[in-house]
Amino acid sequence: MENASLVDEYGYVKDGKVFLKGYLDYEDRQIGEVKRTEQEALDYFKNRFIIAENKVGQLEKDIEEAQNKGSYLTKLVQLRKKLLGFDALGDFPPLLDRLDAQEKLLAELITVNQLKNLEIKNALIVEAEAIVNSTDWRATADALQEIKTKWIKTGPVDKSTEPEIEARFQELLDGFFQRRREFFNEQNKVIQERLDKYDELIRLAFRANRLGDLDAAFQEVRRLNNAWKMVGEVPIKKSGKLYKQFKRATTTFYAKYNEVKGIVIEKKIDPRIEAQMKMADEAERLSKQSDIFAAAERAKVLLNSWKEIRVPFKLQDKTLNERFRAACDKIFELSYLGRVLSRKYPAFELKSQAEQIRTKIREMEYLVKREKSDLQFALQDADGLDPNNDADKQVLNKINTQKRKIAMKETILREFQKQLETVGY
Repeated sequence: MENASLVDEYGYVKDGKVFLKGYLDYEDRQIGEVKRTEQEALDYFKNRFIIAENKVGQLEKDIEEAQNKGSYLTKLVQLRKKLLGFDALGDFPPLLDRLDAQEKLLAELITVNQLKNLEIKNALIVEAEAIVNSTDWRATADALQEIKTKWIKTGPVDKSTEPEIEARFQELLDGFFQRRREFFNEQNKVIQERLDKYDELIRLAFRANRLGDLDAAFQEVRRLNNAWKMVGEVPIKKSGKLYKQFKRATTTFYAKYNEVKGIVIEKKIDPRIEAQMKMADEAERLSKQSDIFAAAERAKVLLNSWKEIRVPFKLQDKTLNERFRAACDKIFELSYLGRVLSRKYPAFELKSQAEQIRTKIREMEYLVKREKSDLQFALQDADGLDPNNDADKQVLNKINTQKRKIAMKETILREFQKQLETVGY
């Protein structure tokens, strides 16, 4: 500071350069140069000290308001480093003391949090230990994944204990998933052996079709059928395809065997399907009878009876289902039309046959037009509906019912028009 041309409480000017006086263990340090006058230079760097004060004050405020205060420790260390090299004139030691106080506070909080984190992670280890030996692979894997998510969200522990606790937790996870891999590898091996066995049985079944001794081939196919039942389960997608191949081979053989032996096989019909066939036949007869109101009452009884027959999905006859539904739809549509005619035309029965048909056509055309208009409005609201959502599914089912009813009305309308052509205008 000797030969300084201008001296201030915290700095001085010497040889056209501005210096900050040393403090604590730090020596004097050049922080700038005189641009215009020495006093202006000192004033400029005094004003810059306000920036340093504001930064410390802002950090203190942020720490006070923060929930995760420990996250500010790195920012504090960086700010201290910046202050030690900050070009300004002012009393730096009090600012550094304030940072030291904040660092002590943060260090204490971090220690407390690390102890809490250690407690949480130890509890998670105990939770994992309780299930890692389970063989319920899917449920256990999901549970361990949930525990791992909690582990990741839990903050760090003291560095001295971190390697040990992390290694212990990872060891538990690795142990379980290694056992799971070994189990499924073994399962895959068993499944592959079964698939190979099924392939072999299919090959032998097709070979049996080529044997010259038909009786010996018959015994071979019976043996193969029994062997097929003993192989064991494989994934359903593969089992279905394999069984179709095996069934084709055995069906081909039995058809040839029965033809040679003169055996006639009567196809058995499931009693439930047979009952539905009778109900479909009756419904179709009802749709043609003259007393359509009595037919509608009987159709209601048939509908309830149909619902009571529980036919497994694989045995259901789609064509038969559609026949019955169409017959009932026709009955109910004709019954509704009959009620409309009775209400609007009290002397309907006195009309000629041709006039009666023309009246039916007019009323049915009106009903079709009205329901198509209703359907159009319903379709406008159907955009974006999700078939997997229960509420949306109900709306879509209702729309499909509307379409079906319109289609039946149009079918009946065409029948009326043909009748009119037959009786003449």
